[in-house]
Amino acid sequence: MTSELRLRPVRDEDLSAFFAHQQDPEANWMAAFGPADPADRAAFDAHWARIRADPRIVNRTVLAGDEVVGYVAAFPVDEQTEVSYWIDPRRWGRGHATAALTALLREVPQRPVHARAAKDNRASLAVLRKCGFVVVGEDSGYAHGRGTEVQEWVLELPAGSADQHDH
Repeated sequence: MTSELRLRPVRDEDLSAFFAHQQDPEANWMAAFGPADPADRAAFDAHWARIRADPRIVNRTVLAGDEVVGYVAAFPVDEQTEVSYWIDPRRWGRGHATAALTALLREVPQRPVHARAAKDNRASLAVLRKCGFVVVGEDSGYAHGRGTEVQEWVLELPAGSADQHDH
């Protein structure tokens, strides 16, 4: 089902699709730690301009055939590398997040890599585990997508993980 999935660098024309994906209330609730106001296009554009200008951040558009179905990213947080992704909610359950993250991890060789997921976001936790991440801790923080403090898992893809065998 994901054989046609591929990644490419983010293009200007991808941003409208990303913004549209971000308008889904269920997706914002699941992601929890998203933008303060998903409908604020100016803030969205400023955010993407800032992260696309940072050479330390690897942003990739996720394509299924020719359709933009989301994005995946690796970015620095303090001295660590963290990953994130957002898939169009209409495409959930098709393996796109797992395939996209797997492809990104082949492109980003540094290990360990970290990720976070709201404790009740079972789908994201499943994606991360399928990609080799293990829970190494927990944290909490204010989540705009829920308007409250949310408990989250902190996960790590350790050094020497199987994803590095292609390097």
